Amino acid sequence: MKKVKLDIVGLSYSQTQSGAYALVLGEVTGRRRLPIIIGAFEAQAIAIEIEKMTPSRPLTHDLFKSFAETFRITVTEVIIYNLVDGVFYAKLVCADESGQVKEIDARTSDAIALAVRFSAAIYTYEFILASAGIVIESNDFLFLENIDAIVKDPEAETVPLSAARESSFAQLSLEELQQKLQDALAEEAYEKAARIRDEINKRGTS
Repeated sequence: MKKVKLDIVGLSYSQTQSGAYALVLGEVTGRRRLPIIIGAFEAQAIAIEIEKMTPSRPLTHDLFKSFAETFRITVTEVIIYNLVDGVFYAKLVCADESGQVKEIDARTSDAIALAVRFSAAIYTYEFILASAGIVIESNDFLFLENIDAIVKDPEAETVPLSAARESSFAQLSLEELQQKLQDALAEEAYEKAARIRDEINKRGTS
């Protein structure tokens, strides 16, 4: 079967399941979108890597990557290969230094979290896009508007997106902000870190 290449085009709170997130993949050469409901931990793992934020200690997916690289194994691509009763099935295509290729079954959310860490291509098949994909005229999911509320302390209560946008750091100097950013990362308070980062970036472009 012909593979269809996908990109991550959205990540936002799920409107249908409390505590869950909608990961939206889009075909590279078309306008079809494939929404997949994932858990909070996996959403955080994907968002942290895309934002290039470094936790004080490795998350599970970071540990997997370090383990694989230690033994000269890399994830070359991820394939979402089936859809049964609303559940997506995925596999990791891995290769070692000799070129031997193996496929490993994985939850789709974990597979995507690893794909972004290995810079691996993401694929699915036409029949999955035909049955579960949606066609949109424009990008309904604005990734950067939602990501700050996703990159958050996993033990904290979920906060509304409007609250995540509010910054209490406007009165601090750039040096103080840099120190607070390091402190937030050390505490694994990712929502706070994202807000501080945005304040720093805003000053850099003003």
